[in-house]
Amino acid sequence: MAATANTGDTAWLLASTAMVLLMTPGLAFFYGGMVRTQHVLVMLKMSFVCLALVTVLWLAVGYSLAFGPDLGAGLLGNLDHAFLRGVTMTDLHGSVPTLLFSCFQMSFAIITVALISGSIAGRATMRGWLVFVAAWTLLVYVPLAHWVFAPDGWVSAHLKALDFAGGLVVELNSGAAGLAAAIVLRKRKDFERQPVRPHNLPLVVIGLALLWFGWFGFNAGSALHVAGAAPTAFLNTQLAACAAMIGWPLIEKWRLGSVDMLGVTSAAVAGMVAITPSCGEVSPLGAVCIGFAAGVVCAFAINLKFKIGVDDTLDVVGVHGWGGIVGTVSIGLFATSAMSGREGLFYGGGLDLLWRQVVAVLACGSFSFVVTWLIAQAVNRTVGFRTEAEYEDVPGRDEEIAYDNATLDEVRARLDEPRHPARVGAPTAPDDDMARVNKILDVLERRERDR
Repeated sequence: MAATANTGDTAWLLASTAMVLLMTPGLAFFYGGMVRTQHVLVMLKMSFVCLALVTVLWLAVGYSLAFGPDLGAGLLGNLDHAFLRGVTMTDLHGSVPTLLFSCFQMSFAIITVALISGSIAGRATMRGWLVFVAAWTLLVYVPLAHWVFAPDGWVSAHLKALDFAGGLVVELNSGAAGLAAAIVLRKRKDFERQPVRPHNLPLVVIGLALLWFGWFGFNAGSALHVAGAAPTAFLNTQLAACAAMIGWPLIEKWRLGSVDMLGVTSAAVAGMVAITPSCGEVSPLGAVCIGFAAGVVCAFAINLKFKIGVDDTLDVVGVHGWGGIVGTVSIGLFATSAMSGREGLFYGGGLDLLWRQVVAVLACGSFSFVVTWLIAQAVNRTVGFRTEAEYEDVPGRDEEIAYDNATLDEVRARLDEPRHPARVGAPTAPDDDMARVNKILDVLERRERDR
């Protein structure tokens, strides 16, 4: 009798996949609110580009190279399943349909490359970003996904390091790649003199809310079962985020004398980043310790960019890179046999697991940095990746604007403009419409007088 999918596990993974896919639009809001007004639409576009492009690439070859039969030494899969060839609706990955598992893993690939956009916010061309996303997904993300997530991957099967939900593949990877991309694209002309302040902090908080919601699917969904590690991973995600929201503000208060909302949102992300690799490997107490440590470490790490002169604009390296390191290495300290079957240093396991976690961090981080640097250099020298310096102070070159704060003169100029070609021949505005226009002009005139 053919095996059938477990309905509970399948339902949970369906929900988790939708939650993780929602994280990329959430990231668009999160980053969009952090940048200057003239760059908000560009940040939104950079995230949504990843949704479209990575989805198609994953279908074509990404899934097969990441999870197909190993070519040797655990470094890469083959192309047996290109375009999902040979994968039917009845095929299972454990207790869930293989098609659903592929979609779940696709959502990880999408948000990982989108995270890198925060390191180069406000100074990358869209054509360069398109080429970079495609190349980076296939040359960096896919190999690392095979190393860590595939059962016969180098990290998982040969090194035997642990990464429950993507601390190496998603967090450390995006941080190391963000560092390389930021170096290639060079710093902004006013870097160090004029820090980027969020133009719309409520938008940042909305983005955080969506990310936080999706992170439960990100971490607990990685268990691929409704029982077992999923409930603990769910709880650990919440605990780590909240513990980081205590650790980071304490450092801010000590260093700056005050705590701002941007720091609180970044703290929550740092905690969830750090618990990602360890959420299914540690106890709730371990999650609190990891989250608190991540909040403290990342609060200091975001200032390293000024010391080394690298413009990591929205602190991808400081939060995702360093948070991923904290979470991955902490498995070697806090792992418990009750969760992972392995024990860390603090639970009597000695240094065996700890050194494996450290080697995994060094190997994955180095691979991501070097290959990303090469890709970014190639893109910059061919289609162009770094935009002109003048772009940093002006809106995008298209006609779209994020907020229509037109002055009275600008409104009058628009009314005097020729009608759009698509509207030629349309009936003229009736008198009541013109009356409403005059009322709007009166309001604008009073507003300008009040100024």
